[in-house]
Amino acid sequence: MCDNGKNVYLPHLATIDAIVDETPDVRTLRLVFQDEATRESFAFRAGQFAEYSAFGAGESTFCIASAPTRKGYIECCFRSVGRVTEALRRLEVGEAIGVRGPYGNSFPIEEFYGKNLVFVAGGIALPPLRTVIWNCLDLREKFGEITIVYGARSEADLVYKRELAEWAERSDVRLVKCVDPGGNSPAWDGKVGFVPNVLEEAAPSAENTVALVCGPPIMIKFTLPVLERLGFSDDRIYTTLENRMKCGIGKCGRCNVGNVYVCKDGPVFTAAQVKAMPQEF
Repeated sequence: MCDNGKNVYLPHLATIDAIVDETPDVRTLRLVFQDEATRESFAFRAGQFAEYSAFGAGESTFCIASAPTRKGYIECCFRSVGRVTEALRRLEVGEAIGVRGPYGNSFPIEEFYGKNLVFVAGGIALPPLRTVIWNCLDLREKFGEITIVYGARSEADLVYKRELAEWAERSDVRLVKCVDPGGNSPAWDGKVGFVPNVLEEAAPSAENTVALVCGPPIMIKFTLPVLERLGFSDDRIYTTLENRMKCGIGKCGRCNVGNVYVCKDGPVFTAAQVKAMPQEF
């Protein structure tokens, strides 16, 4: 349903149903499509993204951060860093935005059935994995052990704090949260250290386990060697690349890397696929 049957650039209208400020500059919007038929038929897979528009300002690309197993709404999460995101942040509950999508490929969740999962995320990069986490938790009996390693520069920079608390309380999830050295308060109850270092201490066995990684490029750069040392093969490590996408449909060329268009061939790739890309990436 990426073109709504008409113009590929014509967005669906959605109303902001709820707003959550995750950090001082990161906000989650819960969106409900205004058209009832669209609301009922809209479907996506974990890992896909959409284009979100603030009318008069333009549109920005974010993942769909909610789980496809949860119907009736979608959510997006963004940091205010420019004209469009600042315009989106000024909107209030009840106001409308445009949404076009879903676009891109997705995490092959059916291939993960029966396997253990380890999610590794840093900072604002938790939303692309949150959709997979909730998707898997809603189908909990289909998976083995689930481990979540999540870190940020400071306690204030952790997103989805209420959900982190919920995951920590679950007996069928192992949550390991961390902040960079100096980013913790005296009351901090997690680990202190960089995500790759904490992962090396806390990671489960690589046997029958799939790793899903999302974070700043520097975090991914140092996380992949850790996973390799732990025994994860490149075809069992998945990540999502979103920072260069613009149009969503392979027209603008902004996201192409060699012969790969991230918006059409991705944004989900295995580590093997990422390593095969030109070094410019």
